[in-house]
Amino acid sequence: MIQSPLSCPLCSSHISAPFHQDANRSYIKCSVCKLVFAHPRYLLSREVEFSRYEYHQNDLEDPGYRAFLDKLFSPMIQRIKPLSTGLDFGSGPGPLLKLMFQEAGHKMSIYDTFYAPDPSVFEKQYDFITISETVEHLHRPLDELDRLWACLIPGGYLGVMTGILHDSINFSDWHYIRDDTHVVFFTPGSFEWLAQHWESSLELLGDRVVIFRKIPNIVNSK
Repeated sequence: MIQSPLSCPLCSSHISAPFHQDANRSYIKCSVCKLVFAHPRYLLSREVEFSRYEYHQNDLEDPGYRAFLDKLFSPMIQRIKPLSTGLDFGSGPGPLLKLMFQEAGHKMSIYDTFYAPDPSVFEKQYDFITISETVEHLHRPLDELDRLWACLIPGGYLGVMTGILHDSINFSDWHYIRDDTHVVFFTPGSFEWLAQHWESSLELLGDRVVIFRKIPNIVNSK
């Protein structure tokens, strides 16, 4: 029986190759956008995935958690204007990032498919959007990211925090693949592909933060 080639969950390309195999899962790497993804047979059901998240400890009073989120918060706060309107996508059960932006004077909405499933947030426009430790969970990342991009005003910023698969990382020992809810792993090349897809600017900051800016439309006044 001839098997159909796998489609990349980010760019939909069928040009891919086996990347890694361990006792738990097998992984594929897209040759076009350089995304590494778990074979679809290992995707968890929604019910099982939710049960995993219930074990997460996200305490709003935990200074360590706040310091971790500051890796995304600080560069975003340096770029956005005062009194901006933002959306935190994938806020989880303890929406601390929302609170941090509110403390800085910004108006915030949140969305989480399990803990804050309000689809009306996608009917609005935002000056900035944050996605912290969420993209690695998305089974169809481009669908979700394109939906968020459409909610961003021209000139707005989209900040992503995730474990970025740099060339220096030994994938077989990487802690990020031990979480079976992590199913897609972005390389710098994956984010560069997204920037080209959106015709946006891109900044890669350190080992886990990237910031896109939606380029304003240039109106020809002639």
